[in-house]
Amino acid sequence: MAKLILRQRLRSIAVPEFECARMMPDSASATVAEPVVTEPATRNSAVLPRATAVGRPKRQPRHHVILWNDDDHTYQYVIGMLRKLFGHAAETGYLLAKEVDLKGRVVVLTTTQEHAELKRDQIHAFGADQLIARSRGSMSASIEAETGP
Repeated sequence: MAKLILRQRLRSIAVPEFECARMMPDSASATVAEPVVTEPATRNSAVLPRATAVGRPKRQPRHHVILWNDDDHTYQYVIGMLRKLFGHAAETGYLLAKEVDLKGRVVVLTTTQEHAELKRDQIHAFGADQLIARSRGSMSASIEAETGP
């Protein structure tokens, strides 16, 4: 109830605009300089995105993580690996497993080069398929640069 009364009182107070704002004299005009973007001189400067002419960071080149087919891993292995390493839903994992089985390869992720290398290495370290006795190790994976726009 107290909030309602306070709101009504605040609405009834009329403050003219000219009392709240003052005009700036012409002699006090200011100019705004364009921002200057410089690249810091650090040893990690290669990781930082470079600025373009308009001050926006240049996008890093994208890379595909490619999973290669073999006969030593089951669909369950591929689906489980994709869920654990990439966070893909079981349905997405099944579709990717089917595509790698039919076409021989599938792109499982497109990202920056550093992240793609990490994911490729995680696939290589995932281990053998426990459901197939002849499975001696992880699936093969590689990365390649994205082409086109």
